[in-house]
Amino acid sequence: MSYDHVIYERRGHVAYVTLNRPERMNALDAHSHAELIEIFDGFERDPDAWLAIITGAGDRAFCAGNDLKATAQASANGEQRVGRDARFAAITRGYDCPKPLIAAVNGVAAGGGFEIALACDVVIAADTARFGLPEPRVGLIAGAGGIHRLTRQIPLKQAMGMLMTGRLIDGEEGHRLGFVNEVVPAAQLMDAAERWASEMLECSPLLLQITKESAQQGFGLSIDEAIALDWEERIPRMLASEDYVEGPKAFAEKRAPVWTGR
Repeated sequence: MSYDHVIYERRGHVAYVTLNRPERMNALDAHSHAELIEIFDGFERDPDAWLAIITGAGDRAFCAGNDLKATAQASANGEQRVGRDARFAAITRGYDCPKPLIAAVNGVAAGGGFEIALACDVVIAADTARFGLPEPRVGLIAGAGGIHRLTRQIPLKQAMGMLMTGRLIDGEEGHRLGFVNEVVPAAQLMDAAERWASEMLECSPLLLQITKESAQQGFGLSIDEAIALDWEERIPRMLASEDYVEGPKAFAEKRAPVWTGR
């Protein structure tokens, strides 16, 4: 299926989501959000899509965030631009799909663009990438989770320094702070993202999803509480799965496992 502002394709078990408004630095308007919601809801339902790589078209920007020109026009028309329950870019709020998400950041990831990257599990940055939450500079806050994810993913003082200045930092600094997994030359970005995807595909897709669920739901719990929840809700699913049988069997037979995700 084709879209106006996003390119979506699946190759094997990997879904590719490309934000496709390079003339606007891949900034997102209401139509973009609607397309992304449809895409990611479909990705969640597709049993053959095991993980997704998210990137931006062109070489300038991953995503410059909210389309401020569209926001200004909507305000001039007296429209409410963003509702309380809005799902910015589909994955930043209210998206419980536990499939792995990889952000391949090819340029500027500012505002909502950075919030998309922070909502992913792994962030690969080109050496041309820039990250920041400059919303206060334009009369906004990072309301799609950027404030809360950044302060939980890196040390508080460094996060507050970024939030209180709105400055952009490069991928190397992001890697040092801890929200970037790897920095590579721009020409090698997708190769690096696909390398990470290939390593994930060596694992059971079901057990990766269970692992992500466990990590996310364990925040705010004590270790003992989190382990108890695993034994109550997740380990029984693991024990009942085909992949639980296949993994040890493949290891014993000295072959690569054939995962089903069931």
